[in-house]
Amino acid sequence: MHRNHRAAVLTATVLAGTLLAAGCSSSSGGKKSEEGNAAASAGKATTPRMTVAMVTHASPGDTFWDLVRKGAQAAAAKDNIKLVYSSDPNAGNQANLVQNAIDQKVDGIALTAAKPTAMKDVVAKAAAAGIPVVGFNSGVGDWKKLGMLEYFGQDENIAGQAFGQRLNQLGAKHALCVIQEQGQVALEARCAGLKKGFSGKTDILYVNGTDMPSVKSTITAKLKQDSSIDQLVTLGAPIALTAVQSLSDAGSKAKLATFDLNRDLVKAVQDGKVEFAVDQQPYLQGYLAVDAIWLYKTNGNFSGGSTAPVLTGPAFIDKTNVDTVAKFAANGTR
Repeated sequence: MHRNHRAAVLTATVLAGTLLAAGCSSSSGGKKSEEGNAAASAGKATTPRMTVAMVTHASPGDTFWDLVRKGAQAAAAKDNIKLVYSSDPNAGNQANLVQNAIDQKVDGIALTAAKPTAMKDVVAKAAAAGIPVVGFNSGVGDWKKLGMLEYFGQDENIAGQAFGQRLNQLGAKHALCVIQEQGQVALEARCAGLKKGFSGKTDILYVNGTDMPSVKSTITAKLKQDSSIDQLVTLGAPIALTAVQSLSDAGSKAKLATFDLNRDLVKAVQDGKVEFAVDQQPYLQGYLAVDAIWLYKTNGNFSGGSTAPVLTGPAFIDKTNVDTVAKFAANGTR
């Protein structure tokens, strides 16, 4: 699907949810926090107050999740929902947070399944307790098997293929794909897709995304070791911004492109330090995940017919459109 058409479809989806409501990381480190109204919303539901838990695999300090939470907060404010957010990058701990939400008898749960196997039992327990579970961001290949109601996010393998095809157009020959968490299904799928779509050589480099000095030194060492690398690919905005420093330290002439963006990454694209970024629209993911639970509880609706995911990306951000995106990034929503 052409990305302009896809964007129109997504916009229509959000507007539909908004009209229904009107008519009728940034991580917490595992500690729950109730969220206030952080973004303006159009209208407010008069339906009974409900509680929704959002449980993610966010790592401390990852600004990506600030955008997810702001979207979730906007939907919660509109839908008369008490939103309880918690996160932990450790899959076992994340599963425990989901169990806590079940024990508290919340009305719905929105969660990420970066490590699907770890979520299997708690999703089943939620279903047994009559609590609807919506997936988003991670687990596009597993949400149905896990028994979730619906899913909002990006098909990471397809996004990776599109990324690789774009590198072909730019004339890249040797790409280094940097994964900041080994075994995380979404990240692994991105690099796998890249390798499939890219006609040149693709190498994988694993780094510890929670230790930025280590990320910087590991990437620098790899670039110094192999001067044939002409394209650096990162899978998150903080990693990309660190990689800018690595390129300088290594004296490398390789180009840099990335998945995901934040305010600083948008500026890096404007400044030409990053060629382009793939935006999966985290604000939209958070918004749709919470709004979906409200729609299901109040009107029995489920997006995608419970058989297909609702895609929020990929959308490519480069110098041709970054100034438009920058206006929203300045508000902390892109």
